[in-house]
Amino acid sequence: MANVVVKNIACPKCSESTEAKLYMSINATNEPTLRADVLDERLFRFRCTACGHEARLTYPVLYNDMRNRFMVYMIPEIDRFQLEDVELEQKYERLKGIRKRIASDFNSFKEKVFIFESGLDDMAVEITKLVISEMVAKKYGIPHVEEGYLSMYDREKNTMGFTFFVGKEHEPYVQSARLEIYGKAVTIVSEMAIKDRKLSGFIKVDREWAQNVLYRYKRMKQLDRSAEEV
Repeated sequence: MANVVVKNIACPKCSESTEAKLYMSINATNEPTLRADVLDERLFRFRCTACGHEARLTYPVLYNDMRNRFMVYMIPEIDRFQLEDVELEQKYERLKGIRKRIASDFNSFKEKVFIFESGLDDMAVEITKLVISEMVAKKYGIPHVEEGYLSMYDREKNTMGFTFFVGKEHEPYVQSARLEIYGKAVTIVSEMAIKDRKLSGFIKVDREWAQNVLYRYKRMKQLDRSAEEV
């Protein structure tokens, strides 16, 4: 069952108080209707009973998908790589092979759900996204593209697509890629992320993480080539 807390929220427009339900944790397997409410953000909508002002509530929420064996802890603006929640670890200590991730915003939170529901490795997806973002940046003649999300995956057509936001207006741009790039990323992860896969608690697998792994991988290959030339 979902863990729900009822609180009085002051309207940011008129300052009147409205009672709101805050879903601190959600089990998407046992309550599939809540899954849809999370992904389209209905669960976080706030409407003031006094003036009718609508807004999105932003607060920590734990998303648990037992069927696909993953958890995503959405904690707004968190900048930590690893989070160990003793109470959560004790509660789910019998569950093995659960992928546990931290997300710092709604878009990355929903992307993680999409990735894991699609049966993909989010570590490999982040590396693939980084490589594709560099291609997009080159195409637009800009230093880099930071914001982007997996928006399409079609195994039968051997392709995946990423939506990036480019330019001053942050216009969406979709760039597709063959799954061979993702396959190469899976190989990189298998070589370079062994320790990360063994970490306890929740970890943040994002662009910064991918940059670090890709840098170490390229450095290792350079050293291997240098050793062969000696």
